[in-house]
Amino acid sequence: MESHIKKYLAEFVYGSIDGTVTTFAIVSGTVGAALAPGIVLILGFANVLADGFSMAASNYLAHESELDVAAGDIDDREHSNEPIITALITFVSFVVVGIMPLLAYVLAPFNSFIAAHTFAVACGITGVTFAIIGGVRGFVVGRNVVYAALQTLAIGGVAAAISYYVGALLRTFVGV
Repeated sequence: MESHIKKYLAEFVYGSIDGTVTTFAIVSGTVGAALAPGIVLILGFANVLADGFSMAASNYLAHESELDVAAGDIDDREHSNEPIITALITFVSFVVVGIMPLLAYVLAPFNSFIAAHTFAVACGITGVTFAIIGGVRGFVVGRNVVYAALQTLAIGGVAAAISYYVGALLRTFVGV
């Protein structure tokens, strides 16, 4: 079991981080541009499903290409389910973990505190998500879990800041 976890760790980490970063980029960019919260949900769910599929398809084609190169001749390559497995892991981790930044917006209509602090709650959920992804990565590979969690949190934080300020900057040019 442990060897399977390590074998597919890259797909989990890549899919989870990218899903969280791109979804939270939509959240923070939308807030930076001062757009309606409903737009966060529309763009967020459209992104998490379409981008998750795109990443899975890219993962599949990349792994299939690696197998073709290793075989030397496409006709000589044995059929392998590995590209399908890695693509599925990428897709599932992208979608399941990538939805986390949207939870505050999904829950806001049902909770007055979350409704009043939606973006702050989304930031908190996303920060915890990044830390968990990094912590899992650190644990599985035997690295310092706290360092790995903080490293992933920092990377996600930079991406969030970029999208927020791009949204705010473009808002001034577009006049929204």
